[in-house]
Amino acid sequence: MSAQNPQMQFNEAEQRELAQFLEAENAKARIQQTVHAMTDSCWDKCIFKINNKMDRSDESCLSNCVERFLDSSLFVVKRLEDLRSSGI
Repeated sequence: MSAQNPQMQFNEAEQRELAQFLEAENAKARIQQTVHAMTDSCWDKCIFKINNKMDRSDESCLSNCVERFLDSSLFVVKRLEDLRSSGI
């Protein structure tokens, strides 16, 4: 008797669908990790006291922090893509 369960073998279309699903789930996980990293970093930099409502300086700081975080991330990704395409 075979050790593999015949029901667990996928045809080519099912394998592609599974690979696409896993890729999408990994992308979601990476986005969540980025959001958590931004939240941790920007919260620590911008929020010094907890109030019922954020004041304008807190909002401005958080907004600028997130924008800089995204700018930096995009710069790094673009630089890595450039390096990879140039063969370095």
